[in-house]
Amino acid sequence: MVSNPPVESLLQFPTDYPIKVVARTSTDLRPCIDAIVRQHCPNLKDEQIMERSSKAANFTALTYHIVADSREQVTSLVNALVDAEGVLMVI
Repeated sequence: MVSNPPVESLLQFPTDYPIKVVARTSTDLRPCIDAIVRQHCPNLKDEQIMERSSKAANFTALTYHIVADSREQVTSLVNALVDAEGVLMVI
């Protein structure tokens, strides 16, 4: 059996890491997504969050500029966001 070497990360942690969430607009979207992100990034400040609505306001894009401490933290956060109700895409 051939053993593959561990994948080295191209990122050096901690690092600034933007995460964009695109979801259907709803009244509880922002509090729900903010809570998920803050669970994984407790030091997140309001100034590190940007919100933008689509032209018809059917969709909302939230961008979080986090300081990622590890690849595992980012993976865990992305998985939690993908599982959130109404989320269509996480970039």
